[in-house]
Order: sequence, then structure tokens, then C-alpha cells
Amino acid sequence: MASGICRSDWHGWMGRDPDITQLPHVPGHELAGVIEDVGKDVAGWKPGERITVPFVCACGTCPECEIGNHHICDNQSQPGFTHWGSFAEYVLISYADTNLIRLPEEIDFVTAASLGCRFSTSFRACSVQGEAAPGKWVAVHGCGGIGLSAVMISHSLGANVIAIDIDDRKLNLAKSLGANIIVNAKDNNDVPGVVLDATGRGAHISIDALGSVKTCTDSILCLRKRGRHIQIGLMVGDDYLPRLPMDRVIAKELEIIGSHGMQANKYDVMLNMISSGKLNPGLLVGKRIPLDEAPKELGLMNNYSAVGITVIDRF
Repeated sequence: MASGICRSDWHGWMGRDPDITQLPHVPGHELAGVIEDVGKDVAGWKPGERITVPFVCACGTCPECEIGNHHICDNQSQPGFTHWGSFAEYVLISYADTNLIRLPEEIDFVTAASLGCRFSTSFRACSVQGEAAPGKWVAVHGCGGIGLSAVMISHSLGANVIAIDIDDRKLNLAKSLGANIIVNAKDNNDVPGVVLDATGRGAHISIDALGSVKTCTDSILCLRKRGRHIQIGLMVGDDYLPRLPMDRVIAKELEIIGSHGMQANKYDVMLNMISSGKLNPGLLVGKRIPLDEAPKELGLMNNYSAVGITVIDRF
């Protein structure tokens, strides 16, 4: 019924994902829809139910799954990468009893599709990995789908938020979603200095939501002592092996933490916050398009011009 178009799809389309080994291929990993059919071993689901899924689908039985780390499953599959995805009318989800998430009636399909990668990843990054809370400062570097999600979520958890980007349109949207301070990095050569000045001692939590040497380095440098850097943005291409200010990491006892999705069985807290109105990810949806416009939309991602999340809602 709906599928988000994500920068991860763009990375795959650009040939940067080793899981995509041959063409033809169907992208798409942020999806919501209705069950059409179930396999003989599926116990908890039936046709007609409204569902969404995490972008990392787990096997449910490996050592990581046994201790609850489904999002880093040893045998994970990802629609749109390990097999054909949701830029289509139908998509296969393996191990349904482990991976399907029942969608509350009050959450529409377009909003649900925006959760699958960017919003859910940001939710776990902010609430679990970063432990955003009242009184803490959170710096968000990059205001694409992940960054805007992190702004909204951190604000909802009571934190003070600084949003950083080079596009005033995205920064203004970040402001409307709860950012206390917005910083245009194109106009400020010393982003860490701006954050340090605004917070007094630096951010408690800083998130690289884009994935570049610049945003990663700025994120680390803007932290206060014992602060946490959360890396969500993929580091690819020329940024694959970045040089980082490890002297600061040591001297300030900083934490460098990766964040990769969220387990299906942990969605309840997030969905309850959405159903109650405490979170409104629908505000992040910037454009709805038919499936046949998806190739054009992927091409537009080359210039980082989109504001908000684009969702396919007509197949």
C-alpha cells in the first residue's frame, strides 16, 4: 500500500551495496501493506491484516536473535537488497512470525511506510543508544529523513535539539519539528564551535544522520566530556574509511556508537507514542508519488534537494 524511498535505496541504485549482485532488481525496504497470503509455517498472521516491517528482517534463531538483537541478526534479510523489495505491488517477507508488526488502525499506510528505516532507526538511536532525556543537548548533523526524525524524537523525549544542515528549507522544517537551535553549516565554518557556544560545554549526544567525513568529524568535535556520538548515516564512497579525531575521543572519554535499525518486537513503544499523538511522523512526509515516478525520484537524490520523506502510495 505504501513504500518509502530512502537514501539507502539510492546507495544500492548507485552500485554501493554488495548484497545487490545482479540485475534486474527491485528496490524498496520501507513498506506497509496488507497480508495477501501466508506460508504453511506462519502461525500468528492471516491474510487481510494490516502490517509493517523493520528494514532488517531477522531469522529469530541465531545467537543474536536469541538475546533480542534481531536488528543485527546473523542471517538477516533486507527487502530491496538481499531480495526484491517493495517498489512493487507485492513483496516477500520471510520468518513472518518474527518480523511482521501489526499496524494500529489510527496509523495510515503512508505514515507507516515512513517508519521502516529512517524513523525507527532514529527512534532507537535517540531513545536507546543515545538515551536522550530532559535537560540533555542533542546535536543532529544532516536534516534528511533520518535527521528530521531524530529532531522530532529527541524533542518528544524532552531533550534540547540543535539541527545542522546546509539547506534553510530543511532547517526551517527541523525548527517546526522541535529544534531549539538551527545552524546552517554553509554559513558557519566552525559548527562544533557554534554547538559548544550554544550549550556551554557541548552536546551530550551528537548524531551523524548524513554520513560524511565532515558531518562525522563535526559530530565528534561538538561533544562535551563523556558525550556520545551516534553514527547512523552510511559512510560510503570516498568517506568509507574516514580519518577521525581520536585524540578527542580519548581525552574526553567519548563514546562512538553505531545504530542499525530497530527490532520488530520493540516497535510497541514507538507505535504507542504515534497513536497517542506524542509523535507525528506524518509531518515528515514531503511528497507522495506513483510507482512509475520512483526512478526519477532516485535520480533527484544525487543533489540532496528533497525536503522530508518521499513515499510511493500508488501502484
